[in-house]
Amino acid sequence: MRLLLVEDDDHVAAALSAILSRHGFDVVHARNGEEALQALLPAEAPPFGVVLLDLGLPDQDGYEVCGKIRKRGSIPVIMVTARADVRSRIHGLNLGADDYVVKPYDTGELIARIHAVIRRPATGGVTAPGDTELRLGAVHIELPTRQVSVEGSVVQLTRKEFDLLALLAQRPGVVFRREQIISEVWRTSWEGTGRTLEVHVASLRAKLHMPALIETVRGVGYRLVAPAT
Repeated sequence: MRLLLVEDDDHVAAALSAILSRHGFDVVHARNGEEALQALLPAEAPPFGVVLLDLGLPDQDGYEVCGKIRKRGSIPVIMVTARADVRSRIHGLNLGADDYVVKPYDTGELIARIHAVIRRPATGGVTAPGDTELRLGAVHIELPTRQVSVEGSVVQLTRKEFDLLALLAQRPGVVFRREQIISEVWRTSWEGTGRTLEVHVASLRAKLHMPALIETVRGVGYRLVAPAT
């Protein structure tokens, strides 16, 4: 699979490219945002399966690059950065990143996260047998089109945010264990995904402007509290 590595540090890029190559990835290195966007233009070469995007680029901020990539399509994007605060993570996910890895990282962790985001097809997601839409008060979830609206206004969600919301919304009031959510949405049992789950929940609450919609059940997991109709 082709992988686009966007990293301005040649030494870091060379070391990471060598590791990724040993895991079967055909790595293309872009040193700045413009090179990355040019590399993603339609070409005769096979399309990229995933983008590893550093945020500290010399020509433009990685957040801006992520937004431009997302407008062009649904290719999975993993932000790889030293910005470790939750606000930065949520901002990255809001822009459409599929995951967020903080430097310094374990290469095994990074490989696991890459496989997790490419394991699910771009048009895939959690679905409920026989159902095409879910209505929870002002929240309307259309499963076939993967569109969510609140009081008629469409809310832009990332793929994982939609899958998480759809999973919880199919059984309002039922507590989903963290391990179960990670297995269903991220298709992995890797424990480190737990922090990513927390960030996605926080992002969903903010985007929907309904902080009480998803309730944290301490020590267990999460449940969706259906709004009063």
